[in-house]
Amino acid sequence: MTATHFVHQQASHCESGVMSAIVRHCGLPLSEPMAFGLSSALTFAFLPFFKLSGLPLVSYRMPPRTIIRGLQKPLRFSMRTETFRRPEDGARRLNELLDAGQVVGLQVSVFWLPFMPPDFRFHFNAHNLIAYGRDKADGDYLLSDPVLEEPVRCASADLTKARFARGLLAPKGLLYYPANAPQEPAWERAIPVALKKTARNMLHTPLPFIGVKGIVRIARAFERLPAATDPQATKLFIGHLVRMQEEIGTGGGGFRFMYAAFLEEAATLIDRPALAELGAQLVEIGDLWREFALAAARMIRDRDPLDPAHLAALLRAQAAREKTFFTSLNKAARLS
Repeated sequence: MTATHFVHQQASHCESGVMSAIVRHCGLPLSEPMAFGLSSALTFAFLPFFKLSGLPLVSYRMPPRTIIRGLQKPLRFSMRTETFRRPEDGARRLNELLDAGQVVGLQVSVFWLPFMPPDFRFHFNAHNLIAYGRDKADGDYLLSDPVLEEPVRCASADLTKARFARGLLAPKGLLYYPANAPQEPAWERAIPVALKKTARNMLHTPLPFIGVKGIVRIARAFERLPAATDPQATKLFIGHLVRMQEEIGTGGGGFRFMYAAFLEEAATLIDRPALAELGAQLVEIGDLWREFALAAARMIRDRDPLDPAHLAALLRAQAAREKTFFTSLNKAARLS
């Protein structure tokens, strides 16, 4: 058996959990909220032209690999990424890296991971985990999946299927690993830069389906749902949004909570109490995202009347709150 001494730690979200774990393994303590916030990973996106199980893609964070790329500049280290056309090439390269003592991040499909609970095994190709060793006797890989409490083992055939799944966000065998040791950043500069970028992504993107504009756009989509003529299609659309919010990663409220934790940590690091106050405001916004999901779930289960217009109003209220919040965040960043 080949295995690097690696300390597994459960996290809230896969990519931020993987990256904070890799950075910690390389010798620099970095919390998951700091990894998430420093890479400016928070956003909102409603992408009707990308389909997931036939329904529009909705995301509460920036695209996959944003955290992997976003931490490199502030931490002054390089992450090498490799993809492969052939599964056998991907397996060979992973084995080489593990045998050399490297910890390796992998992008995989959740559906093909046998250690995942059945309710979580659906066709989502942007899950991240860490391979830190392999058992040469039986071919099993030793994996640290950040959303699980304990490390797991996975058969080679299953991991290969997960790494080379097809469809939206196909991983193509993606693996990534550090090329050098990360360095502690100049916090007084790195944190304001990250704050400004997040505020810009939420407020000033020219694309009408990103940031606050995206929340308004999906509210309009809710207002057009045919609740009276096609209640099943309406419930399917509403249920899809709830699933994207609450089951994929940490969802709408959870990502807001994580960013709030980042703001609280940042407030201490650069001595800016105003950031902690903003973090408390964002917790309240996250709570309201969870209340929205609960209201939607009650309609889907026929506990409340099917009323997409009411849900649209809740979304518009969230858009207004987030516009106010990120405007204040931008001001606080510029004062730092």
